[in-house]
Amino acid sequence: MGSFGVMLTRSELLALHDQQVRGTIASRLPSRWKPSWDGPVLQVATPGRGFAFAQDLDGLTVGELDALIGRVRDRSAARGQAVEWKTYGHDRRDLTERLRLAGFAPEDEETVVIGVTSNLIAAGEAPDGITVRATTELTDLHRIAAMESEVWDADWSWLADDLADRISSAPENIVVLLAEAAGEVVSAAWLVILPGTAFAALWGGSTLRPWRGKGIYRALVARRAQIVADRGITYLLVDASKDSRPILQRLGLQPVTTTTPWVWSPTT
Repeated sequence: MGSFGVMLTRSELLALHDQQVRGTIASRLPSRWKPSWDGPVLQVATPGRGFAFAQDLDGLTVGELDALIGRVRDRSAARGQAVEWKTYGHDRRDLTERLRLAGFAPEDEETVVIGVTSNLIAAGEAPDGITVRATTELTDLHRIAAMESEVWDADWSWLADDLADRISSAPENIVVLLAEAAGEVVSAAWLVILPGTAFAALWGGSTLRPWRGKGIYRALVARRAQIVADRGITYLLVDASKDSRPILQRLGLQPVTTTTPWVWSPTT
């Protein structure tokens, strides 16, 4: 698995990611998420948008892959629910074209970056006037969702219930942090432990525009790295946006692949 202070090569990290992160999704779903398998595809119904995860598609013919994608789409259509197929840059080469032909459309590409936990503990300190604390309180989760809605100019109210579900399902595997200035939530991020693996994932990390560029994001990385280090977990993983990727790479995280959600919606 590697040890603290030792970074594997990109190909070694990618293989470990596929085995331990992609290969264990079904074992760590929130309690309200309902999984079902269709061959190599794990389809998950959630209170919001559904998901589809798949590896090892190379052995399928094009016809078999098209049929599989069609069944994922049709099950979602029957529920009147959108579905996100999470693709990776190293998946079979025609996967995204087959998804496109089935009516799926891509959202923003992210870069999967991985770093050694112990190297990130000193990523940064909270700037003056900013208080960082952990929370499990539903009131705080709604405040975080409201902040995210402002950041993304979209309705993120669903996030409060999603985080609450994750906390109630496996409280030992999630830590939600918020950053406050004079009582206002200005940034938030959460840490998701992937039990039985060498990984923990950094999620969130959104900051209100007036507070960007002050080191809050780096401070949240450092705080979560310390928590992970205390648990003896070797690697931190981020599906990084184009905004956070340069910061994370400067902190020493290494890009190993890309990931893009392909989404089918009943309104498409």
